[in-house]
Amino acid sequence: MPTNDWRHIVASALDWEQAHAKFDSAIANLPGNLRGRRPENFPHSAWELVEHIRRTQHDLLEFCTNENYHEPKWPDDYWPPTPAPESDAAWNECIEAYHRDNAALAKFTVDESRDLTAKIPHGTGQTYLRTVLVAVDHTSYHVGQIIAVRRLLGAWPAS
Repeated sequence: MPTNDWRHIVASALDWEQAHAKFDSAIANLPGNLRGRRPENFPHSAWELVEHIRRTQHDLLEFCTNENYHEPKWPDDYWPPTPAPESDAAWNECIEAYHRDNAALAKFTVDESRDLTAKIPHGTGQTYLRTVLVAVDHTSYHVGQIIAVRRLLGAWPAS
């Protein structure tokens, strides 16, 4: 298989909807008044999960592309401080930032000038490919949680 074929397969996994729901489907038509609501006996709201996905994806992109990368503090820098977004604008900016970083990570993945199996110079043994796959897996996991939150709140399926 030519290199560019597998790169495109990996890049498409960042935002596909095959074996699981994609990010946009999970958040579609979620009423604003439910974005910051935590279901009973569930630790996170949809907002917390969406913002956590965005922050983590951004961190993984920075890890791959920024030679002056500094790891954020866990867990403080990976989770929002409140269960609800400050405003609809904050929600929308989070979604837009997620899409920008997702597109940048996909573009990074298909760039044939980079050996994705190479170790990241400032890492501790991680490869670029492993880091992209972590982004795919991490988002998928938390998208499932967003759907669980919505089901518990009686807001699934998205209408």
